[in-house]
Amino acid sequence: MFILDAHLDLSMNALEWNRDLTRPLEEIRAREAGQRDKRDRGNNTVCLPELRRGGVGVVVATQIARYAKPTHPLGGWHSPAQAWAQTQGQLAWYRAMEEQGQMVAIRTRGELERHLARWGRRADGSIVVPEDTSRLPVGYVLSLEGADSMLTLGHVERAHAQGLRAIGPAHYGPGTYAQGTDATGGIGARGRDLLREMERLGLILDATHLCDDSFREALDHFGGRVWASHSNCRALVPHNRQFADDQIRELIARGAVIGGALDAWMMVPGWVKYTTRAEDTGVGLRHLVDHMDHICQLAGNARHVGLGTDLDGGFGREQSPLDVDSIADLQKLPGLFRARGYSEADIAGILHGNFLRFLSEALPRGE
Repeated sequence: MFILDAHLDLSMNALEWNRDLTRPLEEIRAREAGQRDKRDRGNNTVCLPELRRGGVGVVVATQIARYAKPTHPLGGWHSPAQAWAQTQGQLAWYRAMEEQGQMVAIRTRGELERHLARWGRRADGSIVVPEDTSRLPVGYVLSLEGADSMLTLGHVERAHAQGLRAIGPAHYGPGTYAQGTDATGGIGARGRDLLREMERLGLILDATHLCDDSFREALDHFGGRVWASHSNCRALVPHNRQFADDQIRELIARGAVIGGALDAWMMVPGWVKYTTRAEDTGVGLRHLVDHMDHICQLAGNARHVGLGTDLDGGFGREQSPLDVDSIADLQKLPGLFRARGYSEADIAGILHGNFLRFLSEALPRGE
């Protein structure tokens, strides 16, 4: 089945982890043997060949660069200008992948439709993935995770002209335009200015990572399209990183799609980061289905969930479901949903249709 993944940090892996994502998975792992600078060395699950093998033909691919003031509790770049420069380097990597025919940018509805046709989109809207996907480019919609790198509102307009189509105002901790995971507080005047500019340009607001205060204020001040690219349910795993049921209901009311994430600590309760092992919990894809089913029950339908795996988002197999060795293992999900009684139409919606519908409405018209 064709798959859309609404959150992958591809350029971060390429530049900060120094991974050649055009190469086979095992080759990347072998090259990292013995390295200890990152906790997930040798445990990556994502590369372009595996995306193709798994039928993942469209991704929402990030730029990410946090600005960290001297008092910031987490690491990051020491000036907004450095953060902006980092995102520009990440953009240059995506452009290099385009030049090699590895990826193709999706900035308009027309580009989306042409790309889906390459991957087997039929006249009735269904997608039949070709048997041989090895030469197909992976389409990407460009998103910014954390807006700290936007030096001015003029930079937002520049980024939009470069192809940026979604912004999550915050990441972890306090941010320039909003407060993120494990922080508190609203978006303030600068955040409101950012949201007005995003709405003017037609940028999607990604509500992921907004702390409860900033979530409330952001949705009150933004009239454009909203999604949550990679978030799970607080009712199942109690943590401020997850959405509470009232937040999920509000996102549903705004027509959002919520992408289920595969970071294991967000899937099962009681996980202690850097201590708990996947083997200790038995975490599997079935736990992701639990979160997605919870959202479906709140919505009364299956139109507001999708995939935003966040695989290799600073973690690898050591913090992934036990039944995920590669992103291609997402193809195990249809069987799990069938076992829960989901229809084929609903499964197709979850794996790709819901986010594709959202993008076909939210992206600008264009050839």
